[in-house]
Amino acid sequence: MRSILLLNAKGGCGKTTMATNIAAYYAQKGKRVVLADFDPQGSSMDWLAARPADRPRIRGLPAWQDRIRVPKNTDYLIIDSPAAVSGRPLANLVQRADSILIPVLPSPIDIRAAEHFIGQLNALRRVLNTQVKLATVANRVRENTLAAGDLDDYLEMIKLPNGKKVPYLALLRASQNYIRAAETGLSIFEFSPSRTERDRESWKQVFRWLDSKRSLPAPKD
Repeated sequence: MRSILLLNAKGGCGKTTMATNIAAYYAQKGKRVVLADFDPQGSSMDWLAARPADRPRIRGLPAWQDRIRVPKNTDYLIIDSPAAVSGRPLANLVQRADSILIPVLPSPIDIRAAEHFIGQLNALRRVLNTQVKLATVANRVRENTLAAGDLDDYLEMIKLPNGKKVPYLALLRASQNYIRAAETGLSIFEFSPSRTERDRESWKQVFRWLDSKRSLPAPKD
């Protein structure tokens, strides 16, 4: 089972948007997908409740309510995390993941918050031992702005404790397509390709990374 965690202690950075779109993408590929929502706001579960019955099934787990029990035949576990997570809860979430995607918004406040949070992540044993892989995504970006350029520069320079660069995968633009998808329980991959071509193109590097060995921890000896 692949386990993908959307993580950032800063609220409102697009973790749920990314989690729901990733879940729907793999469900469309015929994979058995579980979407676990650790955020008490339950936004991922609200999205699932709005999802049309004729769309590929995604199983939802309101993980903030109880211990999660993931079905054994699950292909992909997508984890939507809460804001302001730190300490033991943060370590427990990281323990569940093979791959961590960190969405960051283009603002000085978000960049400073991400810098602090990634410092916390880099101090965790599982990250220090490269037992989980990290990558970043610029999210809700208005292209060709100073804020977008500053975020781009920051994400290009993040490093792991071993000195290796954290992959910076993609720039996802601020688009009404994501708002419409959230309202209807769909993903941008379930709208007309002509309507979402630019957004789909932005995601290619994300899925290329997720579908490659680069996003997986090295096998234990």
